[in-house]
Parts: sequence; C-alpha cells; structure tokens
Amino acid sequence: MGLERLDKIIASQGEYSRRQAKRLARESLIAVNGKTVKDISFKADTKADIITVCGKELVYKEYVYIMMNKPKGVLSTCRDKKAKTVIDLLPQELRRKKLFPAGRLDKDTTGFVLITDDGDFAHRILSPTSRIMKTYETLLSKRLTSEDIDAFHRGITLEDGTKCQPANVIPLEGTRVVIKICEGRYHQIKRMVAACGNEVLELKRTAIGSLTLDSSLAPGECRELTEAQVDKILI
Repeated sequence: MGLERLDKIIASQGEYSRRQAKRLARESLIAVNGKTVKDISFKADTKADIITVCGKELVYKEYVYIMMNKPKGVLSTCRDKKAKTVIDLLPQELRRKKLFPAGRLDKDTTGFVLITDDGDFAHRILSPTSRIMKTYETLLSKRLTSEDIDAFHRGITLEDGTKCQPANVIPLEGTRVVIKICEGRYHQIKRMVAACGNEVLELKRTAIGSLTLDSSLAPGECRELTEAQVDKILI
C-alpha cells in the first residue's frame, strides 16, 4: 500500500472502522514509530513504519487468504437475507471489508472454499486459461462406465450443447470417484455426470491447485493460509 492515511490503513485490517480509528487517535492511542499521532490524516508507510493501536503493533496485510471447510446448507456468497453465507461463518479476528468467496460451491456441496479480498488472485485461479485444477470427491448413484470416463477425458458435452474442457476422473471404491476440472461452470460436475445418465449424490471439493483441504478443519471452520500455501494453489 505504501504511504496512506492512518485511518485508511487501520480500517483496512478489519478490527476498527475509520470512525473508531479517529476516536482512538483523539485519545492518544495510536502511535507511529513510537510517537503518538492524534491527526488521523497523517500518512504512514505500511512497508517501513511501525504502527501501534492501543499499545498493540498493527501487522499490516494487504490481502488475506482463508481456507474454509464449507458445510451443507451454507451459500458461497457475501450476503443473503434468508440463508447463512460463508462470510457469516468467519470468526471476528479474520473479518475484513471486501472479503468474498473465490468461486462458488452449490448450497449442498461441501469442502474447500477460498475466501479472499484479492480480486486479481481470484480471477487468476478461476480463469480456465490458468488451468488450475479443482478436485472433488463425488458419490454417484451408479458406477461410471469406461466409456463415461473416456468421455470425461475427452471433454463432456452438456445437455445444452456446451462443450467442457477435458476432466480427470479417478475411480474409488464403489460409486465414489475423484473428478478434477479447471472450469467453474454453473453446476458443472452435476451436469457433466447427468450427461452420462448418472446422478451426483454427494459432492465435496478437496483441493484447489496443489493445496488440499486441511483435514483438521471441521465443517464451518476456517484458517488463514500462509504465503507458501497460497503459492501451492497456483501449481
């Protein structure tokens, strides 16, 4: 961010609003490099200055990246008047303005949702041209035939005539399979499976790129990703 107004810097980190930052400055509770600053319009350097608020150093992060294990019945959107959203599930310490889910899972689909405020990064991982694979564990109503699997590998044509890019299918036990796709069309896996005369009974996203959903996260839980983990999404 570089040089920015103190109130903007503080508010961008989520814990305080700009109005609250102004009040804290009046109460001599904000300092830059050890010196109390009462003028909230003072410009500080996020890369060089040490900012403290109420005696606690502000660890500035331009963007945040959060892994959530989405439960069933929760919407992958920012807000909804009737249903709970993934943003509603965030603990207070991870809440920031402009957070959004990077790509949507259906209401009844579970698993890895990436929540961030980095629009460029989200566009990069969602664009089919980036070829970043999303991995899903899927329970089907019946086994896929070898012809079905070949069709996935070639690229399924949906019932409306849309041609999907090639997908990887790995059969598991019974009617469970792993499906990997690099696109994110509306209900894509359900529609691909339906095009084979089959039905999805359960669907869980387990990985984005090379980053796998943390098995220790219970449904509805989340945690912030490290820089190295964010990089694994792009592999």
